[in-house]
Amino acid sequence: MISTFDVQTWRSGTCAVVRATGELDMAVAPRLRAEIDHVLRDAGNPNLVMDLTGVPFCDSVGLGVIVGTLTRLKEAHGRLMLVVSPGMITHLLTITNLDRHFETRDNLREALDAMAPSHSSG
Repeated sequence: MISTFDVQTWRSGTCAVVRATGELDMAVAPRLRAEIDHVLRDAGNPNLVMDLTGVPFCDSVGLGVIVGTLTRLKEAHGRLMLVVSPGMITHLLTITNLDRHFETRDNLREALDAMAPSHSSG
């Protein structure tokens, strides 16, 4: 069975959002990178939430796109928040020790709330 890969992008408040669904491998990684480039170029604000809860598989090329996005946002003094569910991506981040470099949340709402400018310190 061939998995269809899809990328959706939109703005939510001060964040750009990228939601990927399907297997993230070397065949589709350039498409994800292009969508990220596009949404960040149009955003004017280097804050990105990447929802990967619909991605059941990610190879090293796909992981490279995610890491490259983190590097790019850090250089621009922005933030990247990954939305991941228990499964392959979470496992991949853990076994590569990348989990300590990424901010993650369990769902999109939590991620967007965490990225929102805070109005009070708590």
